[in-house]
Amino acid sequence: MASWVSRTEIDFSCPICQDIYKNPVVLSCSHSFCKDCLQHWWTEKLIHECPVCKRRSSRSDPPSNLVLKNLCEAFLQEKTPAESEALCSLHSEKLKLFCLDHQQPACVVCRDSKVHTNHRFRPVDEAAQDHKEELRKTLKPLQDKLENFNQVKVNWDQTAEHIKEQAQQTERQIRKQFKNLYKFLQKEEESRITALREEEEQKSHMMKQRIETLSREIAALSEIIKVTEKELRAADVSFLYNYKAAVKRVQQCPLLDDSHLASGALIDVAKHLGNLTVNIWNKMKDVVSYSTMILDPNTANPYLIVSEDLSSVMNSEVKRELPKNPERFVDYVTVLGSEGFNSGTHSWDVAVSNETNWSVGVINVSVPRTGDILSGCWAVWLRDGKYTAFSPSVIHKELSVKKPLQRIRVLLDWNRGKLSFSDPDTDTHIYTFTHTFTERVFPFINTLNPKPLIILPMKVTTNLEM
Repeated sequence: MASWVSRTEIDFSCPICQDIYKNPVVLSCSHSFCKDCLQHWWTEKLIHECPVCKRRSSRSDPPSNLVLKNLCEAFLQEKTPAESEALCSLHSEKLKLFCLDHQQPACVVCRDSKVHTNHRFRPVDEAAQDHKEELRKTLKPLQDKLENFNQVKVNWDQTAEHIKEQAQQTERQIRKQFKNLYKFLQKEEESRITALREEEEQKSHMMKQRIETLSREIAALSEIIKVTEKELRAADVSFLYNYKAAVKRVQQCPLLDDSHLASGALIDVAKHLGNLTVNIWNKMKDVVSYSTMILDPNTANPYLIVSEDLSSVMNSEVKRELPKNPERFVDYVTVLGSEGFNSGTHSWDVAVSNETNWSVGVINVSVPRTGDILSGCWAVWLRDGKYTAFSPSVIHKELSVKKPLQRIRVLLDWNRGKLSFSDPDTDTHIYTFTHTFTERVFPFINTLNPKPLIILPMKVTTNLEM
């Protein structure tokens, strides 16, 4: 009986989950599976095929196997009462003992059998209590891990929502910028399409006239040939009577070859398409700008607000709920540029305000985003109305600035180890750090100012090189 039950349970088990079928469905190859198991299996596959024989299924929603479903339900109904009695499968006695050596329940007959000679036994309730306590201890790290995961999930849920908001804001900004470009492009497109249509109309009209002329010539020639061929089929006497007239008619027909196209008959495609994008770009450069430094909002302290076009930042004095991503500065009101540098020369201008504290400069990629920044930072600060230079080696050095800065230019020469600051309005040098950089550095802005600090754009020019 036990072997029959075991074999039946195998027959009623889904090949995917190895459990008794739930809502079984059958494929055209006759293999059956739980409906949910099959659909989950197929979500990971490009082709809907049988998990057993790999035969391709023609249906994405296979029919239910009602016969198998009824058999499974009947089997479970028969199996449940037998399990609730907790009887030994060998001796049909109640399982009141637990074999510590085999780690399985046993009956009083099992205890005296050869299989359990010299084995240790405990009452089922005692063994269950001991094993439950052991399992609880094993479960504790998982429970702690689950609690930690739940806390992480809260942050990740916030992150997921923030991602949606970022995507929506970014999409709006993209559409806004493209809308401005479309206005220019649509006007340019209309101008170029108009020129094309005018050329098309002119040359199409010319071809129409030539086709009409040629069609008349074809009709006249066809008629002459038709009449002459009819004369050729006439009787000899009749043919000879009309011969002179036929020859005269054929000879009077002009044979001038006027079937060649004149030069320039086609659309001048090269004129319309040649260097089209470059020509448009040359016209566009007056309406576009370029920034040598773009702010990365994912690094911005929660008190900072980065503009939609990522070109300016200001302090809001109100902390926003933002994801706790590893790039974000927590203890300093700082935002980084989106691109770091580990070679070459780079420069950017920042429009500043002199009402509240701010600083601009570069910072090592390894600088911690939480806690104190003890090294890896080089900057010019405005603090309490005074300009100072700050770095791990310089600490605070007060600078001599004759008039309040409106703009500050940062020039990084990574290879030569120089970071210079100047006033582009007066072309005056402010301060230069000398340091051997060993890692990637990022531009940064730190500000308590409610007015925005702005990365100034550059005008775009076009140079053609061979």
